[in-house]
Amino acid sequence: MEILDLYDVTGNKTDQTMVRGTKPPKGFYRRKITIGIFNDKEEMLIQKVSQERKYWTGMWTPSVSGSVSTGETSQLTASREAKEELGLNIDFSDIRPAFTINFSEGFDDFYLIKKEVKIEKLVLQKEEVAEVKWATKQQIIDMIKTGEFLPFHFEIIDLMFLLKDEQGSYRFKK
Repeated sequence: MEILDLYDVTGNKTDQTMVRGTKPPKGFYRRKITIGIFNDKEEMLIQKVSQERKYWTGMWTPSVSGSVSTGETSQLTASREAKEELGLNIDFSDIRPAFTINFSEGFDDFYLIKKEVKIEKLVLQKEEVAEVKWATKQQIIDMIKTGEFLPFHFEIIDLMFLLKDEQGSYRFKK
């Protein structure tokens, strides 16, 4: 049984907790993370959810995702999930989320990193991840349209690809 911290409406951690898989009480929220790992070919590493999972089985998702467990920061969860799901040692302690999306039950912190990863060297957590591959933005959008990828808003995928190189809301010429 995994225990999750609960947060207030502004995202501040409270002294309340909940059991994963249940709904947060009214006025409280949970936190999760999503990681987009990008290569130099303008592709994102995506994973197919294992048939052993309860949710989204057989669907493709961004590189890594997971719930923030009790006592963890978002950054610690990102590091832990990258290690558990893909066998990658990535220190997120000094990395801020590129953006955070509110959803009905909480907050989703999106981390975007550039890292050349050799798929054959990854150690997949078979209970969570069936397979991984690189995909372009258009391939991911096409997979959303055909129901193969989680039903993300296309604009979120666009934003992930946009902000992988430069964070912030302003566009500066280089």
